[in-house]
Amino acid sequence: MNQKSTWSKIKGWSLFLPVMSLLLVMAVNIIHDVAIGANPLSFFMITLRQTTGNGTILYGRIIDILNRGSEVAILALGMTLVVSSSAGTDISVGSVMSLCASFCCMLLAGYGVSSTSTLAVPLAVGVLGGIGIGVICGMFNGTLVAYFHIQPMVATLILFSAARAIGLLLCNDLIVYVRNSTFGFFGSFLGVIPTPFVIAVICIVIISLLLKKTALGMYIQSVGINSKASRIAGLNSRRIIFMTYLICGLLAGIAGIVAASRITSADSNNIGLYFEMDAILAVALGGNSLGGGKFKLAGSIIGAYTIQAITTTLYALGVSSTQAPVFKAIIVILIVAIQAPPLQAYFKKRNAAKQVKGVIS
Repeated sequence: MNQKSTWSKIKGWSLFLPVMSLLLVMAVNIIHDVAIGANPLSFFMITLRQTTGNGTILYGRIIDILNRGSEVAILALGMTLVVSSSAGTDISVGSVMSLCASFCCMLLAGYGVSSTSTLAVPLAVGVLGGIGIGVICGMFNGTLVAYFHIQPMVATLILFSAARAIGLLLCNDLIVYVRNSTFGFFGSFLGVIPTPFVIAVICIVIISLLLKKTALGMYIQSVGINSKASRIAGLNSRRIIFMTYLICGLLAGIAGIVAASRITSADSNNIGLYFEMDAILAVALGGNSLGGGKFKLAGSIIGAYTIQAITTTLYALGVSSTQAPVFKAIIVILIVAIQAPPLQAYFKKRNAAKQVKGVIS
């Protein structure tokens, strides 16, 4: 009886799904390493490696996952709030990332310049300009959803299609290279730790404090559960939904700066490509309902790094980058199916029947 109750408590844990998913990915890596004759614990090994610049950095699969998955983690923060407040997804975040990166590099290099090592404007101007474009895109999406009552997927489809193209126009259909060490800082290493991971942690801390130390988190969940009831209770549901899309755009801008800094250039065609799917999958994998309402920010963060772990594992198994989205789509289908009300009701009914049967026996 105690074992059953303990297992029931574990299954009822809010982070059960994301943690189990992460453990499953780790298990697959261990099995793969054993199969190829490598050290079974290779996935967990972290070493110090000397770089060409005579610096020392942390190296290992986990470090690579934390580094590469940080951009998705930043996007997942904003996506969680958007899903919770509007019961819809922002499918433009990947394209907005690309636009912000392109605008930032265009400012830093100078309009019409395709490659430079000298900054045309101060670094802060370029970075804030790129993030500012993200805020404007978030405000545009928020206005359509909150004030014009357009379905979120339809509203954000506009920038999904247009933002990347606008970035290409800003860069004259070229990859703009900014070969400057100060700009490359955001995508490199801060000492031995990946700078993108540090930036992701800062974003997580700020958003968490904003939601916990103010009433914003409660307001977002209230509007997501029932916007009409929230409005009757005195909450400005439109403004709250608008705010979540603004924050989502802001975070997409930060992710875009990190992505551009990592490669010290603006590759408009590839920056943020398919990242909207990864962000949505991170939210779903984090145990958050795509129907809005209550959210688990920690679950989304774990989900984001789990997505990167899945991507890394797929590459290790020989799956190409063009095929990887197919497997991620299958995972999305499974998660959405598990969260479907009819299936949830079926499992509850089955568990109730088992409990009644146990009492009778």
